[in-house]
This record gives sequence, C-alpha cells and structure tokens, in this order.
Amino acid sequence: MKKLFTALALASAMSLGIAWAEEPAAAPAAAAVTETTPAEAPAAAPATTAEAAPAPAATAAPAEAAAPAAAPAPTLSKPDNAWVFVAAALVILMSIPGLALFYGGLVRSKNMLSVLMQVFVVFSLISVLWVAYGYSVAFTEGNAIFGGFSKLFLKGVNDTSLAATWSKGIYLSEFIYIVFQGAFAAITCGLIVGAFAERAKFSAVLAFLVIWFTLSYLPMAHMVWYWAGPDAYTDAEAGAKALLTAGLLFQKGALDFAGGTVVHINAAVAGLVGAYFVGKRVGYGREAMTPHSLTMTMIGASLLWVGWFGFNAGSALEANGIAALAFVNTWVATALAAVAWMGVEWIWKGKPSMLGAASGAVAGLVAITPACGFVGVGGAMAIGLSAGVICLWGVHGLKRLLGADDALDVFGVHGVGGILGAILTGVFADPALGGLGVWDYVTNAVAPNYSIASQVWIQTQSVLLTVVWSAVVSVVAYKLVDLVIGLRVPEDEEREGLDVTSHGEKAYNV
Repeated sequence: MKKLFTALALASAMSLGIAWAEEPAAAPAAAAVTETTPAEAPAAAPATTAEAAPAPAATAAPAEAAAPAAAPAPTLSKPDNAWVFVAAALVILMSIPGLALFYGGLVRSKNMLSVLMQVFVVFSLISVLWVAYGYSVAFTEGNAIFGGFSKLFLKGVNDTSLAATWSKGIYLSEFIYIVFQGAFAAITCGLIVGAFAERAKFSAVLAFLVIWFTLSYLPMAHMVWYWAGPDAYTDAEAGAKALLTAGLLFQKGALDFAGGTVVHINAAVAGLVGAYFVGKRVGYGREAMTPHSLTMTMIGASLLWVGWFGFNAGSALEANGIAALAFVNTWVATALAAVAWMGVEWIWKGKPSMLGAASGAVAGLVAITPACGFVGVGGAMAIGLSAGVICLWGVHGLKRLLGADDALDVFGVHGVGGILGAILTGVFADPALGGLGVWDYVTNAVAPNYSIASQVWIQTQSVLLTVVWSAVVSVVAYKLVDLVIGLRVPEDEEREGLDVTSHGEKAYNV
C-alpha cells in the first residue's frame, strides 16, 4: 500500500509539473471566463447548426451618443441543459454498470470481481482527478497541447457559470458540462483495463492510470476539443484570432464528434502497450479461457448501447436536429455492425454466437462515435457495416499478427473501430454523400467546396498523432510503475484468481 501511495503521489507530481511548465504566463483577455460569460466549449463542433443565429446588430445611435449598444448577456438554455443532464447520466451508466458487466462476463469466474472492482474504482478515481485538475487542463486556454490551471478544483465555477455550446447564443450550466466531460474521461480510462485483465496488480492499474490520464487523455482532449466557443467568431479577423487559441487538432480541422481519437484510439493504444508490458496470462494459448458469463456480457453490451446515446447525441450539447441525427446514426450503425459481425462469423464458423453479436454492436458504437454528428444515415450504415467486418478481423487475424494477449480485445475493437471511424468520417461528412459538411462560424453557413481527400488526410494525421502520443506516454508510464511497484501479480496468485488474492472476496459464494 505504501508503494501504491508513493507511485500515485509521484505520478501526480510528475504530471502536474509537466502541464504547469506548459502554461503561459498570462492568458489573453478574450478567453477569460467569469460567472457571467460562457466557458470554452468542448467536443467536435457539429457540421451544421441550423438553429444557430448571429448576435443581433447594435441599434444605430446619434453621433453625439456614440456608445455602442451592449450585447445581450449570455443566458442559460433550460431545455438544452436538461438534455445534457440526461446525457451525462447515460454516459455514467456506460461505465457503471455497463462496461463493468461487459468486461466482467468475459473473464473467468475467479476474476469477475477484480474486473468489476477495477472499473468501479477507476471511474471513481478519475472523477476526483477530473474535478481536481483534469477539467482545467483539458478545457481552459493554455497552448495548443495543454490548457491552464485557472480552474483547479473548479475554482471560479458556481451555479451561474455558463458553458458555450455549438450554437451562437446558446449556453449550458458549466457544472453539468463538467460532469458530462468528466464521465468521458472516466470511461476512457476504464476501457484500458480490459487489455491486461486477469493478471495485473490493482495498485499498478491505479498508478498507471493517474499518469496516463494526466499526460495522454487530458492533452488529447485539449488538442481535439478545446476552442473559444462560437460567439468568438464574429468576423474573419476575430475568427482567425480565436482559432489560434484552440487545441492543435481543432486548429487543423480534425473532425471528432464524440471521441474516436480522444477516447477509443487513445485507450486502445494504451491497452495494447499494457498487454505487451504485463505479458501473457499463465496458460494463454494452452488452456481454455472462455468467458464465464455471456449473460452478463450481453447485459453489459446492452447498457453500453443505451448509454452511448448520451455519449454521442449528448455531444451535440443541445436538444436539436444534430443530436437527433447522432442518435439515429448511433442506433442504426450499431445494429448493422452487430448483424454484420454475426453474419460473417456464422458463415465462417457455422454458428452465430452471442459473443459475436455483442462484440459487433460495440464495434459499431466505437466506429460511429467520431462520425455520428457529421454523416448522413447512409454514411452511418456504411460505417457500421465496415466496422462489423473489419473489427472481426481485428480480434482474430490482427490479434495473431500483433502477438499480444489483449485479453478482452480492447485494441481489436476500440483501436481498429476508432481508426476506421475516424478515417471514414472524412469521407462521409461530404455533403455530396449525404453528410453535413463543416460549419463556418464566421459566415454562419456550411463551408463550400468540401474535399474528401483533404479531410481524410487531416483525419489520418489526427489518428497518427493519437497513436504516437498515447504509445509514448504509455511506455513511460508502464515502465515507471513497473520499477516502483511492479505490474503483475505472482503466478500462484494469478492461478488462484485475483478476486481472492487481490481483494479477499469472491464474485460468487457458491
């Protein structure tokens, strides 16, 4: 336990120190957020915002009374606020109990409780770190990679603080926006534990995730989703200045509606690196390691699917047509992916499996995540079909090529699905293919001359940066944790099962 606390303290100090070094001496005044001005907005801007409207023009005044009319103060949109409350709760449902049961059913019964414990405690730990410093580092102005420290422990945020949405003049309560984004961070970290399930030390898992959350999740969230908000784009000059304060990949024009890069690719790479560092399970390839409860896995997958509507449609940050589009795309892409995976497996193995259908559904959810608010329904169906087939290969053919014991196929589903979805977003966001294009906040219209080739190249750059960033941080973090407390339980404890040896409990007392 002393080693765990030492590692956690070291990880936090290291992470905060690096981020602190990146903070500028003073943020531009234009980005300041107070209780009467909107907070910076997150997540991928919807491709179109039909309900957005420019601020009303100031009323003309006589020359002798030349003071311009004051812009109306930002006000809370109660209907949109209510929708994000629901969406945030749905995202939390995805982690506990959704992800916990999905993963728990896939391991052997002697490790069921350990997986539940890891997901539950990781969710709790990351939630605390998000409030302490995560939100500030991810969603305040700093530089193109890290935010600042102006909102440590939510300093300055109160019941009147507002957060911008993707439409001009529409705002949310900043508190619920913080919860919504914090739930994203928590489930991302929870996804990683499936890659090295059944053999990692509980203390090592927590220590690693403190470092990885700080140095990989937070920078990626800032690079992809941080910007000054739509109201900063009043004209071309103001828009250019506002863009310079945004995250690196946002500046490049990367499209990621709800987390293809930030969540899925980011977590999958960390999981794959972890599978290499922790090593293969005792008996892997020689002993049967079949899931102990596909009933639990099916329940978990269903909860993930339901919760994912909050994850994807909630990222519109408004109860509008974009949220409805993301909702229907999440529904149909997932369904088609489940059918596609099951169908190919049926032809291949002669029987359709519950595990295949559930895995296909999750693959569809992953792949449609970056695209859901940018593509039309036809594009969503194409992405879902592709995910069902390609992710099936990811958990069989690619897994053999990689040679890692990725126990619950984190990379095969979340990595392959996330990369596929991120790239295909660039294709199917094209208005010529039923997509919504990219919204120009200066002209308040869809930007003309959409180029698939250019956007796919931007999407590819965002994927490559995510893979490299997460891999480098993961290698350093795993090595550090291994040196301080060790990554893996002893062989005899692994054979007995982590439920008893790590937690002194059993999932089933029968």
